[in-house]
Amino acid sequence: MSRRDNPDRCPVCRMHATLCICTLVPNLVTRTRLALVVHHREANKPTNTGQLAARCLARSTITIVGARDTPVAPLSIAPDEQAVVLYPGDDAVPIERYAVSGRPLALVVPDGTWRQASKLRRTLPGAAELPCVVLPEAGPTAYRLRAEHRTGGLATFEAIARALRILEGDSGPAIEAAMLAVFRAMVERTLWLRGALRSSEVSDGVPPAALAHDPRGGGPARRS
Repeated sequence: MSRRDNPDRCPVCRMHATLCICTLVPNLVTRTRLALVVHHREANKPTNTGQLAARCLARSTITIVGARDTPVAPLSIAPDEQAVVLYPGDDAVPIERYAVSGRPLALVVPDGTWRQASKLRRTLPGAAELPCVVLPEAGPTAYRLRAEHRTGGLATFEAIARALRILEGDSGPAIEAAMLAVFRAMVERTLWLRGALRSSEVSDGVPPAALAHDPRGGGPARRS
């Protein structure tokens, strides 16, 4: 049985069933459309955050690329959309430049390791011709499930949320806050499952089902 078929895991969010975050995921309608491009090696990892971000956004699309012998389709951009790639390339401009765009935006976000993301921009038909945008310097990542080796590096989810804070005008801060609430729950519940957080350190609390039958060891969980 594969990890994806594990009956103890939610098949959608891939969290342990007692820690499932699906009911917390909002359905946010934004002017900016997210076009997430996921490297195939990243797609089924429980720690992937880009696809969770896409689930929060009503008009988002997800494209899986990079599998051997699988042709890569060009990006689907509507005629009225201005598409930009969120990636800190040498030619990147500040994302604020597009905050007042007169056209609807398609935010193309490569999702994978830094090496995979750089290849996606080169190999995805049409992506190399699109303008590249970069986020302003901000606080450190709150993603504690993987080691971050780049100064200022963010999880894909965080980068998308911060981009929308800028691009969505007056509603941007509320959109970012709604997204980050789900992100925080995913990170803290996973850390609790790993034994890295006590129950009292989980901001929104550990779900009752997980406390009743601790998925870490089979018995009732300690609440300390």
